[in-house]
Amino acid sequence: MKGVLNLVSVGPGFSDLIVPRAEAALRDSDVIVAYDLYLRWIEPWIKDKEIHTPPLTQERERALLAIEKARSGAKVALISSGDIGIYAMAALAFDEMREDDEYDVNVIPGITSANACASLLGSPLSHDFATLSLSDLLCPWDWIEQRGRHIAQADLACVLYNVQSAVRQEGVYRILAIMLESKSPKTLCGLVRNAYRPGQEVSIHHLEDLPSLQFDMLTTIVIGNRFTQRKRGFIFTPRGYNAWESTTAKPVAEDLPKQALWVFSGTSDGNALASQLADQGYPVVVSTATGYGGEIAAQNCPGVSVWAGQQGVEARKQALQQHQARGLIDATHPYASLMSEQLMGLSKTLGIPYLRYERASSFSTDSGLLCSSTEQAAEQVMALGRRIFLSTGSKDLATFLKAPDADICEWFVRVTPEPDFIQRAIDLGVPRSHICAMQGPFSQAFNEALWRDWAIDCVITKDSGDAGGYQAKVAATKALAIPLLVIQRPQLTYPLITSNFDEVVKHAQIWQHPA
Repeated sequence: MKGVLNLVSVGPGFSDLIVPRAEAALRDSDVIVAYDLYLRWIEPWIKDKEIHTPPLTQERERALLAIEKARSGAKVALISSGDIGIYAMAALAFDEMREDDEYDVNVIPGITSANACASLLGSPLSHDFATLSLSDLLCPWDWIEQRGRHIAQADLACVLYNVQSAVRQEGVYRILAIMLESKSPKTLCGLVRNAYRPGQEVSIHHLEDLPSLQFDMLTTIVIGNRFTQRKRGFIFTPRGYNAWESTTAKPVAEDLPKQALWVFSGTSDGNALASQLADQGYPVVVSTATGYGGEIAAQNCPGVSVWAGQQGVEARKQALQQHQARGLIDATHPYASLMSEQLMGLSKTLGIPYLRYERASSFSTDSGLLCSSTEQAAEQVMALGRRIFLSTGSKDLATFLKAPDADICEWFVRVTPEPDFIQRAIDLGVPRSHICAMQGPFSQAFNEALWRDWAIDCVITKDSGDAGGYQAKVAATKALAIPLLVIQRPQLTYPLITSNFDEVVKHAQIWQHPA
């Protein structure tokens, strides 16, 4: 009797998401070979059949067992979740087949993890997209990075499989850093855990938020492209890009001056530095990460050109090349380490001089409790207070609000009055009544009044220096007798660094008038 090998896809985990053709193949099969978890999904169609369940790690053994049964004349169903032809068992079965095998083969498609997760998020894969597995068990890691880089450079929407395991902790963060080199930090993304299974979790984030989160093998990451939008709690990517010109910013502003000093700012002292350079006759471009930051720079830096908005590494590279930048002055926030790393990389690649300007630290041992990282601060704060005020900016909110036992605390936050930043706090569960959206820095009196009215019993901040209002926070917490946790600055190795305006001016003179 001629055997049959049915390669059957059973989707993400619910029987009503299994296609009728898969049901028919299961009913028609005499032998079922599957990981035992899948049996509960297909139970109605496999009663009184011969069932084999080799463990999860024995994929090849499952494929070989199914093939041997088919060779012996049995009708066999080899089962896989999702779609059996995508990162799954079908390839192993074909790998083990012989050219002279005579049993029939049927491949029955199913709902993939990408399809399932996309449906829970809305419609993020409505145009070109890619999938990328982050497991290096079957593919060299340098290949994974190379493919991730091409996906990012093409600005494809993408789905990341096998995101993070107990032994593969860092790879996903490397891929996210690669994505941020070319994609906008504001790219809309979705996280889906246990899609269509018990314990399902779905959340929407910006790409720049993801490096602060933890994942696991049950999580799938969906990353949109520059056109991906948000509506009614969903994200979607338009089916066509007919409005390309109206929805896409030009990668390089044509009216920027050539051979200028480029100051990457976003802080009050960065803007003051740019203004001082312009006063001395140097052509200056100030680059800010947000439109709001660009408005502030335009108001406070007369005589400079402003390039505002979230730009990827490739856009910055094109702008610096096209406008023949004479020097890069990195005056970004002391905690903007990713941006500093990217600017140092551009300096090296393009051969443009780089100087880090960083405001002096204001921390002293009597001003607060120093934490080596945001994660450590999130761990320690639970023992110090229950009504916690986060003066750390919007990017790190998830680290605190998603920390273990975070729900035992009430969280209050202060963010820059950017709609995206406010929405980020709301999405993470912060009540609107607990959000202070204002432009700092703030006085001691203001901090005291706010924290007293909100009955705050612990404050977390960063070592942002005097220009960032650090001393006012220290004075206010001492006056209220509440603890202050201070997150230590990132430790980067800069080729050249100063906290003195005059030193910056000296280097600017050398760059503009080389000997």
